[in-house]
Amino acid sequence: MDIIFIDDLRISTLIGIYPREKALPQTLEISLQIGTSTANAGTSDRIGDTIDYAKVVERLRGDLASQHFNLLEKLAEYVASLLLNDFGAIWVRVSISKLG
Repeated sequence: MDIIFIDDLRISTLIGIYPREKALPQTLEISLQIGTSTANAGTSDRIGDTIDYAKVVERLRGDLASQHFNLLEKLAEYVASLLLNDFGAIWVRVSISKLG
């Protein structure tokens, strides 16, 4: 089992339960540990044989630009489900912080 790390990814999104939070985007810092096997990619040197972290980042930026979450917990579950279901991760650890 291998781990792909995406650390300190900053994304702006609408998050929170208060009126101000629903109107003004906030910057979040997201760190991910993505469990997967990279054995095939280590042999083939092909991005198609692993989880393309650039595509993960692109997808997160796009999805979070168009959605609102009330709670960080819900957002973390969304991110985890996305990685497990859409990117084929075996397991994932998600850390999200509101900056400021």
